[in-house]
Parts: sequence; structure tokens; C-alpha cells
Amino acid sequence: MAGELKRGDRIVVASHNEGKVREFAELFAPFGIACLSAASLELSEPEETGKSFAENAKLKAEAAATASGMLALADDSGLEVAALQGAPGIHAARWGGPTRDFGLAMARVNREFQASGAADARANFTCALALASPDGTAQVFEGRVFGTLIWPPRGGRGFGYDPIFVPDGYNETFGEMEPALKNRLSHRMRAFEQLMRTTYVDDE
Repeated sequence: MAGELKRGDRIVVASHNEGKVREFAELFAPFGIACLSAASLELSEPEETGKSFAENAKLKAEAAATASGMLALADDSGLEVAALQGAPGIHAARWGGPTRDFGLAMARVNREFQASGAADARANFTCALALASPDGTAQVFEGRVFGTLIWPPRGGRGFGYDPIFVPDGYNETFGEMEPALKNRLSHRMRAFEQLMRTTYVDDE
């Protein structure tokens, strides 16, 4: 098992996505845990060769933990569209082309959904979080949030596919929501809550 987390710890977030790193920093702040980005430590990004969100999260966390000598957290997440048999899934970023342009990625999701002829616009975000120690141990936690696709995109907040996803029970997209509300609802939060229940030790 990966090591315990406690107040005062510093962990590496194994991502070069500053939006994602910022979200994690906000989630960990109330627990007194500081986050460093892989980019700030000049860590390279390993090739994502896994066949699932969990496998990719684990290999990224283990690579960052080994390279930094610190506890490392990695996220692998993406949009799964029912009418597209779960695509783009683990290839979520790749749908944006070589530059990972999510404007292009969202347009492709809409184009392929329309081409499918399906009436069901159901979709979900899935997040796998892996916490790895330099000793090579790791744990993985998964969370999901369900909702509906919309087009055209709405909202300039968030990142990735947020502007085309409306979570169940709400009228705003993740791209329109106040960040605090999105954080409470998100797939990332659901995985994060599992992570903290399992690994966080409150020594106060």
C-alpha cells in the first residue's frame, strides 16, 4: 500500500495540466497538504500505455514517485459517451489532436454523436486517482459523475470537456458552474473522497 497522508505533507501531482493541478491544490488545502506539479519539478510525462483509467493513473503516479522520491498523485480521467460505446474514454485528450485542443475534441464528440444517430445523449466523467510511494507501492480510487451532453459548448470555466457536460440535477454545464460547486460534484471529488477516507491520518 502507498503511504499515509497527513497534515504538512507535500506531494507531487503527476500532471502538466495546470487546471488539474490547481483543482488538486484546492482539494488538498483544507487538509494542510501542499501540491507540487510535475512540471515545476521538470518531470517527464510517461507514455500512457494502460488499457484503463486505473492503469494509466497508476503508471503516471509510480513514474513521478520514483523520479521525485516523494509521494505522488496521478489522475487519469475522461468523458465516456454512451452512444459512442464509452468513447473517447481513455483517449479523451488525444481527440484534441497533437496539441490536445479541447475545442477540437468537443467538436469531434459532437460530430460523432450526431453521426451515430442516437437520441440518447447520456455521458459520464470517470476519474481514477493513484497514490504512489517511492518504494513502488500504489493504490487506485475511482469516481464517476453522470449527466448529459449539450451543444454548443457553454461556459469558460473548468477545462477539458466541461463546457459540453451538464451533470444530473443541474442546468449549468461544468464550464458554467462556480468552481466550488463543480468540485463538490465532480468525478474527481468522488475519487478524492475515497482516497482521503483510506489514506489520510488526522493527527491533531
